[in-house]
Amino acid sequence: MNGKGGVEESKEESQQESFRDSIATINKNGKRNWISPKKPRGSFYKKRTVVSFLFLLVFFTLPFIKVRGQPLFLINILERKFILFGVIFWPQDFIIFGVGMLAFIVFIVLFTVVFGRVFCGWVCPQTVFMEMVFRKIEYAIDGDYTEQQKLRNQKWNAVKIWKRSLKLGIFFFIAVIIANAFLTYIIGADQVLHIVGEPIALHPGGFIAMVIFSFVFFGIYTWFREQVCLIVCPYGRLQGVMLDPNSILVAYDYVRGEPRDKVHRDTKENLHGDCVDCSLCVKVCPVGIDIRNGTQLECTNCTACIDACDEVMEKVHRPKGLIRYASENGIKNKIALALTGRIKAYSVVLILLMGFLTFLLVSRSDVDATVLRAGGQLFQEQADGRISNLYTVNVINKTHNDIPLTFKIESDDGTIQMVGKDMHVHKESKSETEFFIFRDRKKISFRKTRITIGVYSGDKKIQTVHTTFLGPVYDPEEDKSEQGDSTKNK
Repeated sequence: MNGKGGVEESKEESQQESFRDSIATINKNGKRNWISPKKPRGSFYKKRTVVSFLFLLVFFTLPFIKVRGQPLFLINILERKFILFGVIFWPQDFIIFGVGMLAFIVFIVLFTVVFGRVFCGWVCPQTVFMEMVFRKIEYAIDGDYTEQQKLRNQKWNAVKIWKRSLKLGIFFFIAVIIANAFLTYIIGADQVLHIVGEPIALHPGGFIAMVIFSFVFFGIYTWFREQVCLIVCPYGRLQGVMLDPNSILVAYDYVRGEPRDKVHRDTKENLHGDCVDCSLCVKVCPVGIDIRNGTQLECTNCTACIDACDEVMEKVHRPKGLIRYASENGIKNKIALALTGRIKAYSVVLILLMGFLTFLLVSRSDVDATVLRAGGQLFQEQADGRISNLYTVNVINKTHNDIPLTFKIESDDGTIQMVGKDMHVHKESKSETEFFIFRDRKKISFRKTRITIGVYSGDKKIQTVHTTFLGPVYDPEEDKSEQGDSTKNK
């Protein structure tokens, strides 16, 4: 074996050793390995900054946007009240909500199969807050990655105490703001402002909730950090199942980049791959992985490695895109990323699903009425020969306005007589009342008859409900017999 062959074999062995057998956040001793990424820069980072700014703007202002006096978005688990885009959902809308959630899950799966973890890298709240808020503050106080490592390893002195105190103080302040912002999505912005503006003794439960949320977010962004994506997030755990060789992801072009070698200024011809083994893609990675080892569970597709690699490629006068958005099959077969038939088909399915979700939101009824016969009773025979059934009606008003209601029989003969006053349902509430249905005995052909009732608000029909009417089956011969007996008695 010649010297050159020995060098090549040695490099291959060293590259094989770069493949890890454990996650980057755990060292060889099984302890936490703190990740201090190099400060990213580049075109993708600038675009992500703009997207993150828009996300933060929407996140902090959305709870204060109201439609007819109600928040645009609210998930009030305590009162089981949900508002999506100004439309109120109550527990009675569980079927629609469940179908919508199933469609949303299918949407997530298809989106991931086609576009990979684009959501994680660009608009996931965890990524946005960690990389675009807390990490920027950390760079401003502790410096870049080398200074952070030095500060972490040095002994405690006045400088370290001051920087740690300042950083943790700012982190906790932001965590409190985020906690209050999340609470506005649960109990509403007005309620949060009301709790904040009054003494703690008047709202001990709300205060405790704010404290718990604040410490949870503080712990996430000061200690747990990237572990959220690896351990807690179900979407991150399932990505290995949902991705396939044609999914779009941040990938290293090993066909073009291997074998790796440093830049040699004394040789004009490049006898190796384009990767110069600078390891900047590893240094900028917020989860500490080496993208050159292939697709990995921790990768959030944040594009920091793309910017770092493109900057190096420009310096060594080689084409950019050694790390880029691509598919595994695209890199293997040297095919540029394009809108394939598969991507178009899945995109059409995604559009149809979004249309279906929109239809569910728009088509949902504003009033939900339920009419049931009173329990423990069959029917009553009236003195005038009519048959009556007693019914209980429950109505839920999902709108922002009070609604007066009337009921009309539409499928058969009969009249409705309310028990008490006409029904008037207040906004965002439910009401219950009773009414009788009277039918002529001679027109009852079946023991159980299906009745259709229209629910009206003024002259506008807002819902149709169905119930059953019980009564004796009318027999003309029996009626004649009764009339004959009456004549004999006379």
